[in-house]
Amino acid sequence: METNQPVALVTGGSRGIGRAIVKELVKTHRVVATYHANHEAARAVAQETGAWLVPCPVHDEAARARLLEELRNRFGRIDLLVNNAGIAPRERRDLLEASPQSFDELIAVNLKGPYFLTQQVARWMLDQNSGRIVFISSISSFTASTNRGDYCLTKAALSMAVKLFAARLAAHNISVFEIEPGIIRTDMIAPVASHYERRIAEGLLPQRRMGEPQDVARAVRAIADGLLDYSTGQVLHVDGGFHLRIL
Repeated sequence: METNQPVALVTGGSRGIGRAIVKELVKTHRVVATYHANHEAARAVAQETGAWLVPCPVHDEAARARLLEELRNRFGRIDLLVNNAGIAPRERRDLLEASPQSFDELIAVNLKGPYFLTQQVARWMLDQNSGRIVFISSISSFTASTNRGDYCLTKAALSMAVKLFAARLAAHNISVFEIEPGIIRTDMIAPVASHYERRIAEGLLPQRRMGEPQDVARAVRAIADGLLDYSTGQVLHVDGGFHLRIL
């Protein structure tokens, strides 16, 4: 690749939505993607795309610092950050039975990690006076699921993080966006996929199909290409129309 090509950092890039985003961005960017524990999946993505896969639990402060130091040494720039890494609760529990341990884990991985990674990347982008930042949140940011309240809370907080960073960085040529995927065919929903397929067929979504990871990747593409640079703070709903209120 040419050394003047822009650099993108994608967290959680070894599977699902993250993998699709990596595959899309390598067409135009030098891509660094993080993963946590699935070394086999990471190797497969690296071989398929040519991206640089780095083990980095983004909720670990020291790991984040090492990652950004490696990026500076290897590339000297960062043009796009896609905060995609996230987890679902290990066990779905009713709101009245949920555990503090699950709450703490989801807050650390889904919220604290991307929040402080964005803080560090934003400082770097301020030095460059340019950059784009994307948060992959969820329809769970505004949809109550009483058997995974901790997950919903983390995604709702990410929505506010988008507004905060967009407001703080707008004057410095750094745009910030939220992409809210709906029901996307990934490993995360595999155990309940048949349930969602049935509900979609019954009319849950105006567009009568489940989303695919590539649907989300195309939204990232529009941001990466600068097509939305005068729309900082915007939310892109990639949910088949789920967010519409229809009588």
